[in-house]
Amino acid sequence: MNVAAYLVKILEEEGLENIFGLPGEQILPFYKALKDSKINHILVRHEQAAMHAADAYYKSSHKLSACVATAAPGALNFTMALAGAYKDNVPLLVLTGDNPTDLRNEDVFQSLPTSEIFRNIVDETFNPLNGTEAVYALRAAIYKIRHDPKGPVHINLSNDVLLSEEFQDFDLCYLCENDLSNVKKAQELINKSKKPLFVLGSGAISQRKVLKLIAESNGIPVATTFNSKGIIAESNPLNLGMAGTRGTPRANYAIKNSDCIIALGARASERTFVALDEIEDKLIHVNINKKHLKGNYPIQGSVENFLYEVDFKKADWLDELLEIDNKIAVEGLGDKTLPLRPQVAINEILNQYKDNIIIGDAGSHITWVTLLKKSSDFGQLLFQSALGPMGYGIPGAIGAAVANPDKKIIVINGDGDFQMNIQELATIKEYGLNILIFIINNSQYGIIRQHEVNKYDMEPYQIDLKNPDFVKVAEAYGLKAKRAEKLEDLQDVDDYDIVDVAVRFEDIPLPK
Repeated sequence: MNVAAYLVKILEEEGLENIFGLPGEQILPFYKALKDSKINHILVRHEQAAMHAADAYYKSSHKLSACVATAAPGALNFTMALAGAYKDNVPLLVLTGDNPTDLRNEDVFQSLPTSEIFRNIVDETFNPLNGTEAVYALRAAIYKIRHDPKGPVHINLSNDVLLSEEFQDFDLCYLCENDLSNVKKAQELINKSKKPLFVLGSGAISQRKVLKLIAESNGIPVATTFNSKGIIAESNPLNLGMAGTRGTPRANYAIKNSDCIIALGARASERTFVALDEIEDKLIHVNINKKHLKGNYPIQGSVENFLYEVDFKKADWLDELLEIDNKIAVEGLGDKTLPLRPQVAINEILNQYKDNIIIGDAGSHITWVTLLKKSSDFGQLLFQSALGPMGYGIPGAIGAAVANPDKKIIVINGDGDFQMNIQELATIKEYGLNILIFIINNSQYGIIRQHEVNKYDMEPYQIDLKNPDFVKVAEAYGLKAKRAEKLEDLQDVDDYDIVDVAVRFEDIPLPK
């Protein structure tokens, strides 16, 4: 058995069910082993799509997720999507092939220092020089993903290392960093608090059942981040909604007026805590990633460990919060004039598919989606929120569909987004994935136009798109599509794969 076969064997034992990728010369030994395994490989048309798909696969299932590419050109096609996963702290296994070890530092065909290039957009990168190091790297990577999930973990695998039959395996003892020294001080703040507040990020999702029990039994209100929407159903009175620049009135009022903010598994970014300097003396921040910690009560460790160490007391300020009108005003929802306003079309889509997984992309449409979407469970709205790249929608839907074969996945993206990874329509067709794509089509890069006009006082420049006939494009891929111009055209569309929705230009409401 060579190293490639043994690595695939480990992945099978660790429960990897699916892997997204595209083969190439230097990674072929791994593919040869993969071919005879129980792991399902999803062939994408571009490596960026493999990374986006793995990202959404994890976000919608929290199962072990992986993607694979060959040497330099294939690996480098990962970079933008990999950076997005890194910014969202998504723990993915990223495998890349490489030239034989004796050629890594030579100026030869397809030779680049992949690990060095990736170093700033992964949690950790391994560059094994022999079989034993490769086996260790995979064991360590999976341990980190399971027990210390800070972001993607990369392994660069040279062709000769994969083909080697010399390697050793071992029991891995990998200790995660923890610093619980501030727990006692945090407990003192909790004890004297009258108005505690949970702010839950994606790092708290694994403890959602426990947190729901704690919140409900103690009456502690909850605010969420982009990536944890629905961790407690948004219909639950304790869920105040999303905090921050796109936050709800209740959530942002609670942050301002709480005397003890308990942020669990959240990054505490400027988008979540707009005025961080004003709340540092009442912020208990728990995160496994030391570099994200903020406030006067930083605790490096898992949410699970923190919850085990502290006790909570009854809160009594929910009635005060419920008095606040929590509706975010979205203008024009009753306007049915043509062309449709984008928020009207998106609201209709969300009303029809309120319990489906929604995949968003980047641009003006995602603002309307986040303002209008109410989640009854985590993972119902997925996009790369911290980096905001265009092109996530279609490949993200592929990952979510593979992870959730019993569900219809809904994509809401812009016409510019749609063309960023349009080649993945072939992947959707090949695997018969249950995906419905809505293109919010205003024939322009709308949010760029808005910034040009409003921020820079300039005439719109280089933002108009001369789009193809998206219906014909879809049909060329063997998919069923239609053009929608009226609200009625958005009804009874379950039998379609793509709906091209004509909308007017509309400025999004900017954060105040």
